[in-house]
Amino acid sequence: MDTGVIIDIGQSSLYTIIIVAAPVLLSGLITGLIVAIIQATTQIQEATLAFIPKILVVLISIGLFGPWMLSTMLNFVTNLFRSIPEYIG
Repeated sequence: MDTGVIIDIGQSSLYTIIIVAAPVLLSGLITGLIVAIIQATTQIQEATLAFIPKILVVLISIGLFGPWMLSTMLNFVTNLFRSIPEYIG
């Protein structure tokens, strides 16, 4: 196995990880920003108040994007397993 092949596998795996994690992370980020703005305007500085909306939005986004995330990961692993003979040879 050539080092270029290993680098290509690593790059494609990192790209897949970023693409799969992006919807959940972005939804949590946007929710955290909205909660922080609401806390700043109402001057309620309770630290635990931010966690409940974030948890709920992350769970909802996993429910919505879960099938797409699973199919993306399955496509990556399937392509990786199918190309094992090319990597060996």
